[in-house]
Amino acid sequence: MATKAALETQLSVVAGFENPRVELEQYPTPPGLAAHVVHVADLNGDVEGKTVVDLGTGTGMLALGAALRGPARVVGVDIDADALDTARENRIRVGTTTPIHWVRADATQAPLCIDEPTTVLMNPPFGAQHGHEHADRAFLQTAASLSNVSYSVHNTGSQEFVEAFAADEGGEVTHAFRATFSLDRQFDFHDEDSKDIDTEVFRIEWN
Repeated sequence: MATKAALETQLSVVAGFENPRVELEQYPTPPGLAAHVVHVADLNGDVEGKTVVDLGTGTGMLALGAALRGPARVVGVDIDADALDTARENRIRVGTTTPIHWVRADATQAPLCIDEPTTVLMNPPFGAQHGHEHADRAFLQTAASLSNVSYSVHNTGSQEFVEAFAADEGGEVTHAFRATFSLDRQFDFHDEDSKDIDTEVFRIEWN
């Protein structure tokens, strides 16, 4: 197994959003964070030989990270056609030969029916925009319906909510760890060139 640092280096070529949409909270997942999540998932036996689904894949960072760790196949779901075009180009940049299916659809209503063991990796919207509060709830709902195990990135302070949601759906949070999300300035309302956001990542086993 390649190291986490090596995976981060491989993902450093992944391009971000050309025209990010604020209503979709389109922030590129940093290579370091993606490598961390994928590496932990792989160590727990949740990637190799599995079907991995990236809900809200954007330009493909988590999907491509997983593809480099020997899954049976990867599915990236996103509603934005432009982002998926970039994801396809990023696959060429990364150079993986793993089968990847890019699906244009609302990730909270993903039109997927998968019979084999499935892991969801996702960096859902935090619900920071007015009118989109609790946007991550719908992503968790989809993960619960699709997967055996999911890994998701949330705003710091989300543990109580995620644990309660998982319990209501018959699931259980088995791992929780903190990670830093480095956010570069890309929208007019950002008043700093770069900002580090504290996040929390949760591994959930769904029944």
